[in-house]
Amino acid sequence: MITIAIRDLRLTGRHGVHEHEKEQSQEFVFDVELDVGERGASDRLEDAVDYREIPRIVQEVSDARSYDLLEALAIAVVDALYARFVPSAVRVRVTKPAVEPGVV
Repeated sequence: MITIAIRDLRLTGRHGVHEHEKEQSQEFVFDVELDVGERGASDRLEDAVDYREIPRIVQEVSDARSYDLLEALAIAVVDALYARFVPSAVRVRVTKPAVEPGVV
């Protein structure tokens, strides 16, 4: 099984439950993995997953709307990646580095 991984993809977005999170852009960090089987074994780009498209898709999903929950954002990214690449599995981790405990 071949896994394509994009790590530490830093994007800005307006996601969160609170109004100030939706008004001010914040940084989000994405780690994405796609299990692609043996695609690419031919060493031809047209047979493989073009990993350059993965960050573009993540950005498009993040920019399309504001999500209250990181879980919903991650699910939307997973759905978009499944739709585009049809991998056997997708894993997405979303980190919000600027979380401040107790801030409402």
